[in-house]
Amino acid sequence: MNTAKFRVEPGEKARLHKRSTTATEGYKDKEEAKGKLVRDISRMQKLQDVFYAADRHSLLIIFQALDAAGKDGAIKHVMSGLNPQGCQVASFKSPSANELDHDYLWRCNIRLPERGRIGIFNRSYYEEVLITRVHPEILASQKLPAEARKGNVWKRRFDEINNYEKYLHGNGTRVVKFFLHLSKDEQKRRFLERIERPEKNWKLSPSDVKEREHWDDYQKAYEEAITHTSTKDAPWYVIPADHKWFARIAIADIVVETLKGLKLDYPQVNDAQHQQLEEAKRILLAE
Repeated sequence: MNTAKFRVEPGEKARLHKRSTTATEGYKDKEEAKGKLVRDISRMQKLQDVFYAADRHSLLIIFQALDAAGKDGAIKHVMSGLNPQGCQVASFKSPSANELDHDYLWRCNIRLPERGRIGIFNRSYYEEVLITRVHPEILASQKLPAEARKGNVWKRRFDEINNYEKYLHGNGTRVVKFFLHLSKDEQKRRFLERIERPEKNWKLSPSDVKEREHWDDYQKAYEEAITHTSTKDAPWYVIPADHKWFARIAIADIVVETLKGLKLDYPQVNDAQHQQLEEAKRILLAE
């Protein structure tokens, strides 16, 4: 699959209105895609094993999207085959009082994956250049000093995020960011399904529907954020999300290629360690 077309290159404008929400890259339906997802999950398992053993890097996968775009399902299906010991998921909702008493990167920073582990952020510090931009009253309530609210707040935060992700990359954390690109019509269909199916009622709140009034503002905020923070070290991928099954195989493909690109191997033992293993073998065989 050519997932490179979903990547926003450094300096490229995201232009979300020109990016498809329905592309399937030649796959006809869910059944046809199922085999690829199974194969990629199997490849991911093997790559994760080496990744964990090498203990040199960590991988941070960020999911951002509007409501009902399929973040939870993507995390559930794509990461289903990973070893739980080497994978952790963090979801970020409205900041707590304690979190508001720190800088906006703090609550995400303390949940970063350790070396050898894969961390998944369901939403992230990007909320601070998205929902706070659409709803500036949130920014006003964050107890920021006056100078932090002056000038071009968003450009300053884009620069801060870029510097932060550059720092992470330099210290061994690979960052991959997915925006699940959902159409307004498909979001409406999914919202109605959540209303009509009792087992899905809990997934929808009136505020989710009300936020549709700000659809264009969110598109602009996402477009600006992706344009200004997609870098070589921390790329953004705009994933067509109207077909959940396609979004999942595209994400799995990119994660596999990211892990492969690290070119890791299992740790090699030195001569002294090899002799110790031979001695251990001799003791075990002599029992």
